[in-house]
Amino acid sequence: MHVPDGFINAPVSAVAGVVAAGAVAVSLRGARRELGGERAAPLAGLVAAFIFAVQMLNFPVAAGTSGHLLGGALAAILVGPWTGVLCIAVVLLMQGILFADGGLTALGVNITVMGVVTTVVAYVVFRGLTRVLPRTRRSTTVASFVAALVSVPAAAVAFTLVYAVGGTTDVPFVKVLTAMVGVHVLIGIGEAAITALTVGAVIAVRPDLVHGARGLAAPLKLRVDGELVDAPAAPASPPAPAAARSTRKVWATGLAAALVLAGVVSFYASANPDGLEKVAADKGIDEKVQEHDAAGSPLADYGVKDVSDARVSGGLAGVIGVGVTVAVGSGVFWAVRRRRTPEAPHSRTTESV
Repeated sequence: MHVPDGFINAPVSAVAGVVAAGAVAVSLRGARRELGGERAAPLAGLVAAFIFAVQMLNFPVAAGTSGHLLGGALAAILVGPWTGVLCIAVVLLMQGILFADGGLTALGVNITVMGVVTTVVAYVVFRGLTRVLPRTRRSTTVASFVAALVSVPAAAVAFTLVYAVGGTTDVPFVKVLTAMVGVHVLIGIGEAAITALTVGAVIAVRPDLVHGARGLAAPLKLRVDGELVDAPAAPASPPAPAAARSTRKVWATGLAAALVLAGVVSFYASANPDGLEKVAADKGIDEKVQEHDAAGSPLADYGVKDVSDARVSGGLAGVIGVGVTVAVGSGVFWAVRRRRTPEAPHSRTTESV
């Protein structure tokens, strides 16, 4: 759903840029609370890189149409809503500057629609469901599925509203809305499956690393008659300090998965246009689309310039993208964490009173 330059006029794009900048600023403040532990910054950078990698994997959803992960729900559930907005913003910035994916003048629109809307909607739905469902791994995974499913058509509605105000072509609002929501409900199913599988996999081994699963613990498994079953709950005991459990293995595994997805699996992704591209072509929204300002980038269109082999070119571009995203993301989140304001000791507060 990357909006290119020329879909939305300059004034509305500028307003969207202001909205996106404000959302990022607010998220920076909120992320300082979420990025409390030393392990949080590199893990958040990893989440951004993983989302970048999975976004390269377009999957078919209908005749001649494909879809890809937006990632707002996944980021919000794994690292928190504030940090999640920043994760998507980092991904979109890297895609726009390095790969000419998503217009630079439309960056504010993309961050608002793909980052803010998806993250906020998904996290509200997720939290609402987890408050009424039992606090189990299965219910948390189900809540992740539903939250991701809802977030994608919500983003489609948000884009349609932006287009209704600042679209550069004269296409009836209802036609755009119907087409956008229709195809993105299908894409939302794929998004929900990817999100639920990823969240479920992490919860199964390290529930302490999932922001949305705080309070859950991976149950002990026992083999009974050849089958693994959950062991009876043990008496509560003080948990081990979070810092005592290394995250290096999880980080390395996640980075390896992202590199394989972007460097190898992406070659087999669907070449069909994604939901927005298909609707734009069918309805005439793309009549005034402009060439990307970074079209001459050595990595434009997810390929390395002057590398003739398509498989090698795409794979190298994907690996470079993952590496740059994890480096930039980790650096940003480390800086945010370093600027976290420590709470004043209670005794000091008492003395000042």
